[in-house]
Amino acid sequence: MLTFNFFFILKLCYNLNGDYMKIGFASDHRGFNLKNELVVHYKKESDYTVVDCGTNTPDSCDYPDYAHALCEKVLNGDVDFGVAICGSGIGISIACNKHKGIYCAKVNNHIEAKYTREDNDTNVVAFSENTLLEDAIEIVDTFVTTPFSGADKHIRRIEKIKEIEKKN
Repeated sequence: MLTFNFFFILKLCYNLNGDYMKIGFASDHRGFNLKNELVVHYKKESDYTVVDCGTNTPDSCDYPDYAHALCEKVLNGDVDFGVAICGSGIGISIACNKHKGIYCAKVNNHIEAKYTREDNDTNVVAFSENTLLEDAIEIVDTFVTTPFSGADKHIRRIEKIKEIEKKN
């Protein structure tokens, strides 16, 4: 059983093409320190390919610029998932969700990260700069390794969201 679990977890480091999963990270100035800690962690402690979409300075900046850079990477397939951080996590999640095809959820813990992937097939997760590093790692790990359930009720709901998206 332990061997199975090990290989199952190992398999989750890869995307559908068999390549190492690529994770994009973006923040504004308030999320800068946590984003950098996460980038360092994942470059050092994982087999994921890490893409830093900025900001690259703690100087005041506007989160929509970095949300846009991250979402472009997700939409172009340059990264498999995105992680967005700002002061509250709310502003950057709103900016992410303005991109057609981006489904970003602002979460507070790994349980919410699990459900947003299982139920909503989200491709970007957002959280607050005040998230502890250990909790942020647990959120990101859960988010990128949890598959979409594919349940009919969730597919139906996602399709309704896509229909709304087409109208706007």
